[in-house]
Amino acid sequence: MTASSALLAHLNHEQLAAVTLPAAHALILAGAGSGKTRVLTTRIAWLIHTGQVSPAGVMAVTFTNKAAKEMLTRLGAMLPIPVRGMWIGTFHGLCNRFLRAHWKLAGLPQSFQILDAQDQLSAVKRVIKAMNLDEERFVPKQVAWFIAGSKEEGLRPKDVDVRDEHGRKLVEIYQAYEDQCQREGVVDFAELLLRTYELMRDNAALREHYQHRFRHILVDEFQDTNRLQYAWLKMFTGAHNSLFAVGDDDQSIYAFRGAQVGNMADFEREFRVPHVIKLERNYRSFGNILDAANALISHNTRRLGKNLRTEAGPGEPVRVYEATSDYAEAQWLLEEAQQLHRDGTPRSEIAVLYRSNAQSRVIESALFNAGIPYRVYGGLRFFERAEIKHALAYLRLIENPNDDTSYLRVVNFPTRGIGARTLEQLQDAARVSGRSLYQSVGAVTGKGGANLAAFNALVDAMRENTRGLTLREIIEHVVEASGLADHYRNEKEGRERLENLDELVNAAEAFVTQEGFGKDAVALPVDEQGVVAGLVPGALAAGDPPAPAPVEVAPDAETGEIVSPLAAFLTHAALEAGDNQAQAGQDAIQLMTVHAAKGLEFDCVFITGLEEGLFPHENSLSDYDGLEEERRLMYVAITRARKRLYLSFSQTRLLHGQTRYNVKSRFLDELPEGALKWITPRVQGFGSGFARDYQAAWASGSGLGSIVGAGRLPAASAPVTTADGVALRVGQSVFHTKFGEGVIVTLEGQGTDARAQINFGRHGTKWLALSVAKLTPVD
Repeated sequence: MTASSALLAHLNHEQLAAVTLPAAHALILAGAGSGKTRVLTTRIAWLIHTGQVSPAGVMAVTFTNKAAKEMLTRLGAMLPIPVRGMWIGTFHGLCNRFLRAHWKLAGLPQSFQILDAQDQLSAVKRVIKAMNLDEERFVPKQVAWFIAGSKEEGLRPKDVDVRDEHGRKLVEIYQAYEDQCQREGVVDFAELLLRTYELMRDNAALREHYQHRFRHILVDEFQDTNRLQYAWLKMFTGAHNSLFAVGDDDQSIYAFRGAQVGNMADFEREFRVPHVIKLERNYRSFGNILDAANALISHNTRRLGKNLRTEAGPGEPVRVYEATSDYAEAQWLLEEAQQLHRDGTPRSEIAVLYRSNAQSRVIESALFNAGIPYRVYGGLRFFERAEIKHALAYLRLIENPNDDTSYLRVVNFPTRGIGARTLEQLQDAARVSGRSLYQSVGAVTGKGGANLAAFNALVDAMRENTRGLTLREIIEHVVEASGLADHYRNEKEGRERLENLDELVNAAEAFVTQEGFGKDAVALPVDEQGVVAGLVPGALAAGDPPAPAPVEVAPDAETGEIVSPLAAFLTHAALEAGDNQAQAGQDAIQLMTVHAAKGLEFDCVFITGLEEGLFPHENSLSDYDGLEEERRLMYVAITRARKRLYLSFSQTRLLHGQTRYNVKSRFLDELPEGALKWITPRVQGFGSGFARDYQAAWASGSGLGSIVGAGRLPAASAPVTTADGVALRVGQSVFHTKFGEGVIVTLEGQGTDARAQINFGRHGTKWLALSVAKLTPVD
């Protein structure tokens, strides 16, 4: 066998056709798991080995350093020549190399430096300060995004279309930032790309040189290119070379970053691409998983079209589970994962995917309580996320204003004009007096001291305004009053952080119910006597508003100390944040958003929260393009699974501390029934379809009774009376001291033999003997 034959020996028919194409423009539609990296590297090796091009005549562009390194490693194994000097790298890496070679033509110093995201933010802040502008009106992060977004559209300050005074001022900041960077000899990431593009565009001799030099240009993940990257590629592509573009329009999921899935169709049209090859054989997944993916994505209309297939057989059916609540969903997921592990699947080969980061909280809680190690891939655990730590810091200051760690975390977040020098003076004063930072504010004078005093007043006001409130209400008040909500509303990607703060409310609601406080328990700090500080019980005069109820307290399980719901929740958050994260190298279940999962694969994949408004996300439902992108996202999620795929949704989910009744995702209706296996238990609380019936009954004003009357909610022939004389009926809400609040699903028997099936949400559905269980009706 010749060396060339050996290179091509392990390729299938489609891959072989792509690798051995003649020197012309080509579009390779590479389906998930179809071996696109093998095709790219083998194509380069084959071109060099057959003498069609020298190593210096190839440029290959990837999106990540990891992908570039993998390509170089594979090429090194295929070719008997050094490959490190080849032009293979990311867009930004290759632009850096280009500008280092042509620094003088680009108007840069030879030793120009590159600003990372944090350095760029600091540079923007200096510009805003030098222009005497208010950072609250011109938020540095937002200004940095404006500059980066303009550059990615190929726009210099003079090219930006402005329609109001605020926009004009932003352009002025952009220009001042450009001038500052030029003076200091620095460039940001977007500048690398834009300046390379402009130099190629404006210098005909240089453009012709590179178009003749790089006879073969190859680009990976072409569906993720933005407007400027596509324009950049066109500058390097002339009449005498070929562009070999590999991508999958069905996996274009980064529109929020500027990716233009339409670049693929534009490339085919503008370059009159003679060769379009589809890589449809999948080497990753079994047939039922691929059938589900193909059927789903076929509902998108704006696609170039392909159909994944495998020779591995149908494999296991795709399992679909309908849970009564998000807690029941997490519990089922936990039990299935444990069984998979007992059957020999490493935990690292089990992935749990969710549409929104906020969904991880309930799943993390279930894993934490079961002592199962897990790892949040590409992100932080729920209680470690910055916005959650900020909110908890404010809550700790309400509970204890002398908590210096919490004080330092949020005294200037959101920004209040309290700088490092002011904090240094405050810390010195506290050290000298032996008091807390909160207590030492009076020692700091001037504007800084006034700003510190205003912060203390804010903390005091939040404490006063939350007296008599439940834990849920306290968190909602603090998130708004602290300025956190407004801060994240004004951030480019702040929506996800706001969703996490909403989930913190859910966590609190679940916690007080689980711990037996009762969800309406007042959650203020308690004094030594275990009553609300500042509240004195006494008779009410006629016409007085009702006094806040005394704080409901519970003894700590280990110490016996009386704690309020707020203090107990803060302790719970600290413990959950500090434990159960997998150590390096430890076998652990993988948790991640679907976006973070792209490019990965696992033996077993759970896709959770498949409900309308969640996946597809509510932001996409009114936008056709948005819905198609959500479907592509679901396609990516499905094709991460090798052997087993689980899909789940919940009839109810806690949102903003309130139970939301859900309708299953339309994506489930788009999957082929022949590939699915529904594993929902026969007894399912309110049963399939209850959410829709409930919402209709509620909207019509007829209430739950209409559902019971229609036979959709199980009904008992008569109420059952407990040994304590309490009359219970199906559909009634009750409270149990261990399991919290639940809804009666079924009643059976009479007298000492009476029992009830009750859906307790987080704790699932349980049968209880009424002669033993202490149930309190909830109005």
